[in-house]
Amino acid sequence: MRHGIAHRKLGRNPGHRKALLRNMMNALVRSERIETTVAKAKEVRRLADRLITLGKKDNTHSRRRAFSLLSDKRNTEKIFATLAARFAGREGGYTRIVRTGYRAGDGSEMAILEYLPAEEKATKPKKGKKKKGKADAGKPKPETDGAAVAKSPKKTKKATATKPSTPRGKKESSGEEKGKPVRKRRKKEEPE
Repeated sequence: MRHGIAHRKLGRNPGHRKALLRNMMNALVRSERIETTVAKAKEVRRLADRLITLGKKDNTHSRRRAFSLLSDKRNTEKIFATLAARFAGREGGYTRIVRTGYRAGDGSEMAILEYLPAEEKATKPKKGKKKKGKADAGKPKPETDGAAVAKSPKKTKKATATKPSTPRGKKESSGEEKGKPVRKRRKKEEPE
């Protein structure tokens, strides 16, 4: 049984796995976007999000912990200077994984792991119906010539009854109860 499995082994011994993840984290911090397999991306995402959380604290202890994960002074400085400031208003979920397809050589599923871009506050109004209020009250409505604008007939939907639930064993008697519309039969007109 697979209870309490802490991480993916990625087919490597512990030293090799630690070096692989460190190199991938450094590449992600440096370029903010890497392409790798889905399994590796999911493992690196855990550590990459942890780095941003350390960067948001910005004290000596968190700087030392981040450096112990990366072992690179430039990347450690980049986390505390730029990346942590980018995600100041966000609590978690700093990265995203976009699946890109399958690798030609062995068919493993590939993905792009990247830090999210800086959030831009939208100043554009939302699309949809405007509510009538005080702002629209003073504006006159445009008049159109009735001949110039042809009104299209409104489409009506046929009402269909939904099937009511019946207890098991009971049979339904008429078509109207089954949810089907009942058709009235026309009487044949006899010729005179």
